[in-house]
Amino acid sequence: MKKIALISGANKGIGLETARQLGQLGITVLLGARDLAKGVAAAQTLKQEGIDAHAVQFDVLKSADIQAAVARIEREFGVLDILVNNAAILTETLGSINTALTVSEADLRKTFDTNFFAVISVTNAFVPLLRKSVAGRIVNVSSIVSSLTTQTQGLSAKMLAYDASKTALNAYTVHLADALKDTKIKVNSANPGWVKTDMGTDAAPMDVQYGAKTEVYLATLPEDGPTGGFFHLEDPLPW
Repeated sequence: MKKIALISGANKGIGLETARQLGQLGITVLLGARDLAKGVAAAQTLKQEGIDAHAVQFDVLKSADIQAAVARIEREFGVLDILVNNAAILTETLGSINTALTVSEADLRKTFDTNFFAVISVTNAFVPLLRKSVAGRIVNVSSIVSSLTTQTQGLSAKMLAYDASKTALNAYTVHLADALKDTKIKVNSANPGWVKTDMGTDAAPMDVQYGAKTEVYLATLPEDGPTGGFFHLEDPLPW
């Protein structure tokens, strides 16, 4: 029986490439997209590559979209094997004046709404379907800037809203993995690296094919694979 994967923010960038690489493994991929037309176009591209891909209307900030996606997946497949929480926003830029002293409350709340609170809402909604999987996998797409260890060892990227939202996401990964430790579901955070995307910009040294590898690795972990960790490729990273 084919596995079913849902990737949020999957109409472009790392999300789309994650869907592509999972699809190449024979997994049915559901491309969550705020703009359904863009999701349909992305799914069509993957279908032309021989991948079983489907677009899903999925704004992670809209409870109606979340519940509709749950209902659709339950109706059409009865199970969800892989959830990749990829959708995220970045309101800051490197070298901006948006420091810990000047960051606005509006930027903080907007960033946390998408990068942290929405992940919890989405995940909680899909846990019942993930419990039906013989090997449920949850991948929270984080970033190296989330690492407090790395930040205190000289990392120059200091964007409080984004960085802190991903640090909080890592904390959620740890807590969720513990809450699900007696199930077959594994939960991990992924650092894709600095990748050429709309968010990463063309200044990034890595392409999306490389950036998606960590998510795909964590989404397809074997039964004896890790849970509650933070990884780049197959290497654990410091919190």
